[in-house]
Amino acid sequence: MAKKRDVNNKEYYTCEECGFLYKTKNLAEKCHEWCKKHKSCNINIVKHAVKL
Repeated sequence: MAKKRDVNNKEYYTCEECGFLYKTKNLAEKCHEWCKKHKSCNINIVKHAVKL
């Protein structure tokens, strides 16, 4: 599940497993599912994470 979060007046979605932020809910949910299933991060998903 992705949690919506406002940072610097912008909306982001958080992977509740690893804490990475994403611009889209879809990416955050993909990250969450991967992290939960594999207990690790997927570089192909994480490369889309937002750097603050």
